[in-house]
This record gives sequence, C-alpha cells and structure tokens, in this order.
Amino acid sequence: MEASEAKSKKQGASRLCCLCNQRRPVLKRPKTLQQICKDCFYEVFEEEIHQVIVKNGLFKAGERVAIGASGGKDSTVLAYVLSELNRRHSYGLDLFLLSIDEGITGYRDDSLETVKRNELQYGLPLQILSYKDLYGWTMDDIVKMIGLKNNCTFCGVFRRQALDRGAALLKVDKLVTGHNADDIAETVLLNILRGDIARLSRCTSITTGEDGPIPRCKPFKYTYEKEIVIYPFITESFSSIVLFLHTYAYFKKLDYFSTECIYSPNAYRGFAREFIKDLERLRPRAILDIIKSGEDFRIATTTKMPEQGTCERCGYISSQKWCKACVLLDGLNRGLPKMGIGRARGGVNGDHKKETKKPASAARSLESKQCGSLDF
Repeated sequence: MEASEAKSKKQGASRLCCLCNQRRPVLKRPKTLQQICKDCFYEVFEEEIHQVIVKNGLFKAGERVAIGASGGKDSTVLAYVLSELNRRHSYGLDLFLLSIDEGITGYRDDSLETVKRNELQYGLPLQILSYKDLYGWTMDDIVKMIGLKNNCTFCGVFRRQALDRGAALLKVDKLVTGHNADDIAETVLLNILRGDIARLSRCTSITTGEDGPIPRCKPFKYTYEKEIVIYPFITESFSSIVLFLHTYAYFKKLDYFSTECIYSPNAYRGFAREFIKDLERLRPRAILDIIKSGEDFRIATTTKMPEQGTCERCGYISSQKWCKACVLLDGLNRGLPKMGIGRARGGVNGDHKKETKKPASAARSLESKQCGSLDF
C-alpha cells in the first residue's frame, strides 16, 4: 500500500512542469525536450528572443524598425513578440508593419486581410507595396508566362527588393523578418547543394545587408518552427494520455493566415525542408547544429568572391552590371522569361564584350521600365 502511494506521488511529481514544479506541463519543447507548462513556455520563449536581441545588439533606442508582415504564423508571432518586448524592456523602437502584395489571387489577397487586422490589433502602422506597382507584373501574370517550375525564382528576387524599397519608403533604420532556425538550416543546406559560396558565407548571419540600403535582422534565428507553429503537448483526460497539436499563436490566440502559397509545391526549398524535418525527428538538435556548422564555415582565401556594387539601371545592390530583378524583369518585358533564370550566361551580366552588339530596340525596351519605381 505504502509502495503504491509512493509510486503515485512520484508519478504526480513527474507530471509537473520541470521549470516551476507547480503546474501541469502542456508541451514538450522540441529544442530541449523539457515538459513545461504554458506560463513557463511563454516566459522562456520570449526571454530567449530578448536575449538574442540584446546579445547581438540588434536595435538601438530611437530606431524605426519595419516588420516584414505576410500574415503567416512567423511574421504574426514576430510582430506580437517584438511589440511586447519593446514595451516590456523599453527598447524605444518605432515599429511598422510592411507587407508585399505579390498578386497571387486566393492567397495573398486573403493573407493581407489578416495583416490589416493585425494593424488594428497591435496598433502598428501598415505599409503595403505591390509587385504590380513596382514592376508592372503580378505573380499570377508571371506564372501564366513561365509556368510553375521556376516561378519562385521571380518571386524571391522581386520580394527581397520590394521589401527594401518599402523599408526605404518608410525611412526605417532596420528591417526584421520572421526567418526561424528551420529556415536558416534549410538555407545552409541549399547553398551547399548549389555550391553558392557567397551566400553560404553570410546566410547564418543574424544581421545582413549592412553594406546595402537597409540592414535586415532575424530575431528568430535560434527559434524552432515547432515552437512557433506545432507543439505536441500532453494532457490527462479520462485517465488516458491524449496528444494535441497546438501553437504559440494558438495559446496567445493570435490572428494569422495558415494557407501555403498555391505556387510553392514545386519549390526546390521544399525538398531541403523535408530533409531537415527528417533529421529533426531523429535528433532534435540537428537544426541548431547545422546553423552552427554554417557559422563555422571558413572560405578559403583563394576563393574569388563577387564584388558588391550597384545596379546601373535601378541603383539596387548588385555584384553584376544589372541586379537580378532588372535581368528578370527585362526577360519578362521581352517575352523571354527564362532569360534571367540560372547563372548568367551571356547577355547583360554574362558577357560585357558583346553588349555593343545589342539591338537598339532592346536598349529602348530596357530603359522603358526599371525594376521598381522607388529610387535608392
């Protein structure tokens, strides 16, 4: 009898939060495998992000900071947490929401409605820029021309530049994005697979673009996607253990858009993502270890790195005569959308010696539309 009571007490103790030892655990942290309660989860989740911000000196008091907001779970949680930390720890930041409308019917139009609600919920000013206004094309138009195989190349290049142009329009000092640990580990792997030494050398940096128009910061660099999105948590119901899937956004009752982009199923990144998830299931720390490996990579001194300059057409940062966005946009406007896909092979950026042979009609076409209507 006494042995049974002792066993019962031991089991009861083991079902308490391992941090506070007061409340029942509701989730097991993917990173540490600790079983913790909801209140302790909020505390450690937000405190870890605060420590990342402080230790890396991401912000200075008085800075204007734009939050890249898509309406998805990462950017929504980032907007909420950064607003809370800014108030709690007196960062002294002026925060803004910056959204890009790629022109994807049935996806981006719906997610932007979520961002507009976030604007009211968090009291943050919102700026929306569209591909149509900046480039004269929507992603729907581009997909009709290029198909589903390479559309993510266009969207990624255009979106990156659109965010910088929006940040310049808002006159902010920093741009923060919701890239999490999983995203960064995927990028390390992709750059290795592509042999992209230039990007591999900087993809794990928590702040990038310091030599460009506006620095970008990633406060979620060490935050697992599961800690933002999916958590298995255990609760006792009718004397049985039931597994539930919940999220930070769910616990906090945040308003976010959860549908995946309708044009992304064929993206190359998706294969890297699945591989990372398989590694995580076998060894949860694999994600952080990949990031650490990326941080520790050293590029040989004999490796020739691209020299940073500016695009001759739009003034955006570029290691070539024209930035990638201008090259892609020129291909679209000429009716040759595949011209700028892949590594440069001739043309504007590939063979400067042949530029003098470019037809006059092509030159007029290039001058007719720059990539973006906001100058740097």
